[in-house]
Amino acid sequence: MKIQREYPAAAITQRGADRIKGGHPWVFDNEITELEEQPEDGELCDVLSPKGRYLGTGFFNSHSKIRVRILSNNTNDRFDEAFFRRRLQYAWDYRKTVMGEDRSCCRLIFGEADHFPGLTVDRFGDILVAQTLSLGIEKKKELLFPLLVKIMEADGESVSGIFQRNDVKLRELEGLSQYKGWFPLRGKPLPEATQTEIEENGIRYLVDFENGQKTGFFLDQKYNRAAAARLAPGKRVLDCFTHTGSFGLNCAKAGAKQVHSVDISEAALQVAKENAGRNGLSEKITYEQANVFDLLPRLTPGEYDYIILDPPAFTKSHKTVKDAQRGYKEINFRAMKVLPRGGYLATCSCSHFMTTELFREVLKSAAKDAGVELRLIEERFQGPDHPILWSVPETDYLKFYLLQVV
Repeated sequence: MKIQREYPAAAITQRGADRIKGGHPWVFDNEITELEEQPEDGELCDVLSPKGRYLGTGFFNSHSKIRVRILSNNTNDRFDEAFFRRRLQYAWDYRKTVMGEDRSCCRLIFGEADHFPGLTVDRFGDILVAQTLSLGIEKKKELLFPLLVKIMEADGESVSGIFQRNDVKLRELEGLSQYKGWFPLRGKPLPEATQTEIEENGIRYLVDFENGQKTGFFLDQKYNRAAAARLAPGKRVLDCFTHTGSFGLNCAKAGAKQVHSVDISEAALQVAKENAGRNGLSEKITYEQANVFDLLPRLTPGEYDYIILDPPAFTKSHKTVKDAQRGYKEINFRAMKVLPRGGYLATCSCSHFMTTELFREVLKSAAKDAGVELRLIEERFQGPDHPILWSVPETDYLKFYLLQVV
């Protein structure tokens, strides 16, 4: 190893070096070839090429298969308060630009895409909900969270509290325990309620950020819901995997003739019904607890002229991609068989393992077997508050298609 710096250094394989030079921020455990000094878990470590060239500095964790998460490849960076304030300011300024007035409910920090490995922060009005999935970030949150609040408040934004949703099994891979609860902010009393009301696309929702899925609400589909709603006026809509009702609510508000929303979870449907009542849409939407895989084959062709498929991720690893392809093909095939010629289909996948190319092939195969053609209306992705870094495929996860069956 040829360079001298203040942090312990790890030499890695050429394969790992090539990936880091390409912009991907992860070094895996089997890529480290030499470690002069064992860094403390969660602390900073330099990463060097096989020839001793500096590649970057990141958080080290001997418990994780992702052994180093790169923070910066700039040798002049000093990882002090000013560095992290600058990074947080970049993230906030980006949301102000791309979200505009919609920034009252959006993702403020999207992990690696914002160069904060393992950190998610969602904003629901004056409540921030944070999830820390890396040890390095966990050890820095006492610095990061108050800084983020200061940056927002300096812009006239109100923050009442930060709730931590760290009840995630993935944390155990980092040697971290699971928990949830309020992060104490100096000078601010801890909020009492763990529910809040938000407005998105003109629709009000009650968000349970303590017990709801992920951070309490799926913000990534905000603009896809609006796009789907533009096709809804006068349509008979089947909203599958409705969860807490968002696609169905958008369609009903847009003027759908009728909306039938389906989910396997009775608890989710209860929230969906409450959201419908909150928006004066209860008479326009009916709800049914059912397994979509069982429901679609029972439907009468032509019963609906617009079907929305927003399933959970069918695969969370490369090992189960084939099974996921079969699942995605089945529900899309069944939907295409039910829809009349000229009907509309909104369909998506939220797994980055199901790549755009794979998902397109699934849809083409389903259309072929259903004996129909697909006319592409629009291809969409997650909202811009969930930015995609082309050098980090894991940030590119949501595929959303609006199609006409012809």
